[in-house]
Amino acid sequence: MTTMPGTSVAESQGTPEPRACDVALSRAFAFLGKRWNGVLLGTLIEGPAGFAELKRTLGISDSMLSDRLGELGRAGLVARTVEEGPPLSVLYTLTESGQAISPALQELSAWAQQNLTAERCSGQH
Repeated sequence: MTTMPGTSVAESQGTPEPRACDVALSRAFAFLGKRWNGVLLGTLIEGPAGFAELKRTLGISDSMLSDRLGELGRAGLVARTVEEGPPLSVLYTLTESGQAISPALQELSAWAQQNLTAERCSGQH
């Protein structure tokens, strides 16, 4: 059977081939799309921050912030450093892997500023 250039046998028989999903991209969006993960990484791009500062900046509960920082730490994206006091303080910083996502998050932010305006996201035009 001959097919037209650019079509598969399945397409020429009227059955479209299923699209393949990029597994890595799917995993990235599942992780970064989890509430607060991407925003926390974006906040830490600006430099190290303490727990209280992150909580105040994001308006997130203690338990949620603790859970998300732990998750980002287990993923190797955020490091927790205890600085002896007094007073004792804990700082959260991006690891090398966490810093590697910075250009992508900055591009995503720029895209969102241009394409996901408040009006568009609310459904009002």
